[in-house]
Amino acid sequence: MAIDIEKANAKVVERFMEARPVATTLAKAIEVVPGFHENMLLHAGPPVTWERMSGPMKGAMIGALIFEGKAKSAEEAEKMLSGGKIEFSPNHEHMCTGPMAGVISPSMLVYEIENKTHGIKCFSNLNEGRGKVLRMGAYSQDVLDKLSWMETTLGPTVKAALEAMGGIDIRAILSKAMHMGDDGHNRLDAASVLWTTQLAPWIAKTAKNTDTAFEVIKFLGENALSILNPVMAGCKTMTAAGHNVEGSTIVTIMARNGTDWGIKVSGLGDQWFTAQSPIVKSLYFPGFTEADACRDIGDSVITETAGIGGFAMANSP
Repeated sequence: MAIDIEKANAKVVERFMEARPVATTLAKAIEVVPGFHENMLLHAGPPVTWERMSGPMKGAMIGALIFEGKAKSAEEAEKMLSGGKIEFSPNHEHMCTGPMAGVISPSMLVYEIENKTHGIKCFSNLNEGRGKVLRMGAYSQDVLDKLSWMETTLGPTVKAALEAMGGIDIRAILSKAMHMGDDGHNRLDAASVLWTTQLAPWIAKTAKNTDTAFEVIKFLGENALSILNPVMAGCKTMTAAGHNVEGSTIVTIMARNGTDWGIKVSGLGDQWFTAQSPIVKSLYFPGFTEADACRDIGDSVITETAGIGGFAMANSP
């Protein structure tokens, strides 16, 4: 029997549009991410070997092993990573997303985002803010110290607030924010303010003390990307609802790892289709050119996969 592609694609779009992603809680990745284990690191993009990883990806892998306490130095971590002692797996294979290098290690706290319409759960790590961060490949002591603070203070505080308030509707925030100049990907200033505004009273109510509440609210308020990771996981719950529809030609995953760009198509199951990731045409800091750049990297194009981000950029100042 002939497959009606238009009908299949309409079904996928319908599932995208009826999805309602809600941020419900946080948990340790090893406890909630499907298929995760102690000697595995998750990463952005399609599958990639250590030998083919970009510099930022390798740096994030090294930092994650040191953060986990599995290595005491970059040299020790690199030996483990290049020697086959650690398994690498794409975030998307485990219902996760992560910006830039997107590395998620077992003990990291992850947001749990549930598509209430379809019962699909997806996960993403906490956002570190701008500057020198693990997702860009940095692993100096100040980067590791921030990750530890996120594990012991930021994450548990946001978790308690989310659970007390009954979760935050990600789609509702995006709907408002995109009328306030956001594109849902590169510019999330309004969405992050709305996110922090909803969290703040509940952080004040549930935090272990006022100093912790102040510290966490200040960090969230100063980070214009604080909602990026929940948005990414929310978009994945939408596109996952439209995956595996027979005959559909709609792309349900786009992702890059700094080496390859990969996609998955709804009607073609779990097969990755990959090509070389491009060099981004952009402005560079003085003294740097495209020759210094990493190829495009990150799972954040799941926002474009869901129909926002670059497709809404004309709306975004």
